[in-house]
Amino acid sequence: MNIRPYTPADEAQVIALWQACALTRPWNNPHRDIARKLTTQADWFLVGELHGTIIASAMFGYDGHRGWVNYLAVSPSHQGCGYARALMVQGEALLTRAGCPKLSLQIRTSNQEVIAFYQHLGYSTDDAVSMGKRLIADTP
Repeated sequence: MNIRPYTPADEAQVIALWQACALTRPWNNPHRDIARKLTTQADWFLVGELHGTIIASAMFGYDGHRGWVNYLAVSPSHQGCGYARALMVQGEALLTRAGCPKLSLQIRTSNQEVIAFYQHLGYSTDDAVSMGKRLIADTP
């Protein structure tokens, strides 16, 4: 798999990947999420390409205090091949070079398979509650 920064030509394939991985939600417009990411650290939006097809993605970011990863996805037919780990290694390297002291992420509590994946990579559960407030309503 070749890991590279996202380009606008990747949009349809990336959104299809997110849908195949059940990452999209009605209240998050994926087109708008991509457009927003492209305004900040656009080159930290990574895709994994295999034989001309996008099979993986991850959005990394750093706000000066914590790093974040969103939309880590690997095509269901390519899961278990080490591609998610490869994206995380590359993203962690980007964040480390930027001086980021900690990478945080959010996982739905029902997604035990993904929780186990991150635990295997050395992540642990923080003693924190994730809260959110929608400031801009997205519509499809």
